[in-house]
Amino acid sequence: MTTKETTSFVYVTYIRSTPQKVFEAIIKPDVAKRYWGHENVSDWKAGSKWEHIRANDERTVELVGKVVEISPPTRLVITWANASQADDPSKTSRVTFAIKEYDTMVRLTVSHDELEAGSGMAKGVSQGWPAVLSSMKSFLETGSGIDIFAKPKSA
Repeated sequence: MTTKETTSFVYVTYIRSTPQKVFEAIIKPDVAKRYWGHENVSDWKAGSKWEHIRANDERTVELVGKVVEISPPTRLVITWANASQADDPSKTSRVTFAIKEYDTMVRLTVSHDELEAGSGMAKGVSQGWPAVLSSMKSFLETGSGIDIFAKPKSA
């Protein structure tokens, strides 16, 4: 039996908000789509399935997983896989959202681990999480997210 070489990605940001609002921004479909362009859909109970659905007319399910642990409003742990690879355990990774309250803000730490080293998923999340979490921060602080699908301007 061979074991896959894994890697992880951690992103920390501080958001002028409350733990409840940050947690809801992750799990409430109508909120997530406003800064992520996707809805995270589940009944949000440990052991339940969740789906990451593109918020457009096609409503494509792009990512799927299970809720491993949920402790509102401070912690959420989910598994994460491309919908097309959901049946392959070696293609499943894990995401932990840890929310810690400070005086007038929260620290959100997103740890994405058990990623297959060198995989497209590992590359994708290292580019995706900074954009998504920057958009969440902007949305919660100003009411407007950023364009997470924007491409760099050419020189």
